Amino acid sequence: MVVLIVVLTIVVFIIVDLALRLLMKRIQEVKIRKEREMALDVGLKLDFTDEAESLKRVEVKNPKAKILAVDDEKIILDSFRKILVYAGYCIDTIESGKEALGLIKKYDYDFVFTDLKMPEMDGVDVTKAVKHLRPDIDVVVITGYATIETAVETMKHGAMDYVQKPFTEDELVDFVNKLLIKRQDKIARQMKLTVRLVTSTVEESDSPHEFNVPAGIFIAKNHVWVNIEMNGTARIGIDDFARKTIGKIDAVSLPKLNQKIKKGELLFSLKVNNHTINITSPVSGRVSLLNTEHIDHPEWVVIKPFELSWMCCIEPYDLSGELLALKIGDSSINWYKEEIEKYNEIVAGIQKENLEMKNHREKILDEFCKTFFNE
Repeated sequence: MVVLIVVLTIVVFIIVDLALRLLMKRIQEVKIRKEREMALDVGLKLDFTDEAESLKRVEVKNPKAKILAVDDEKIILDSFRKILVYAGYCIDTIESGKEALGLIKKYDYDFVFTDLKMPEMDGVDVTKAVKHLRPDIDVVVITGYATIETAVETMKHGAMDYVQKPFTEDELVDFVNKLLIKRQDKIARQMKLTVRLVTSTVEESDSPHEFNVPAGIFIAKNHVWVNIEMNGTARIGIDDFARKTIGKIDAVSLPKLNQKIKKGELLFSLKVNNHTINITSPVSGRVSLLNTEHIDHPEWVVIKPFELSWMCCIEPYDLSGELLALKIGDSSINWYKEEIEKYNEIVAGIQKENLEMKNHREKILDEFCKTFFNE
């Protein structure tokens, strides 16, 4: 009876807690919507004609991004403004390409949405001009069904994507949110990657742009690290460069305990999306220990501290001879810098292809596996 009461109490507590969380979330959503509704109302009453004759500006707190929309149809701009402000974006709207070019010189927009068919300066010209003046701004073309071919053509001039008219509120918000993720992903990959030597006085970095290389650790060419334990065994795992680049791991396959492995033979495998990454052994020997927690929790490989992300231990047969092929100290740092250059070249080449976000990441992962996981 006591156990039943305790169980019921816990269940009631969980239900009440969940209900309160949902209620608070709903209250917060209503509050934010009212704030954005007020921002929309105030913004439309302000006069910005000193900056551009047709400029309308609405700013919200903690915006997801800042957008400039260019279209000679006021009804389209009104729709853009209302939908995207409620979705959490700051937005400026303008009715001509010429006015838009004046604004991009003064403000740091994340996106410029431009209609394709406009008098004086059409969307193709706006795209070319924006990418010439501000290559850091992503351009998106607004088009009707009859002009899709021309919209696709603008992508050759640097446009990020295009959106078709007419569109629903949900379609536009979903589209822009995906564009934002793609932009953030691109910016993250363009940031300079560095190598961090981890010592007793220098801690690991969680930054995705900084790769940890622990002092005293040997590194193989296929991005596997080897740490020689006090008892002479070799503890093995994938290095920080690989962990942070491939991202979330879906599954891990480990060798069998006591299995005899030769250098260069398959040691363990990682499943990432549709890719199976086969990792070969940097040394020969007998598998003496397995980190089986990675079988149930493969995601831990990339989120745990470096020394806890090991895969297995091997009792080596010819450690002194095989260690000569591995890198350590300054040689590993210099080698990592060369690897980073290779990676940057891969990313730069793929970015020029203007792929969809999902295909973009898949292509990078595919090229990364081909380039870096083969000795």
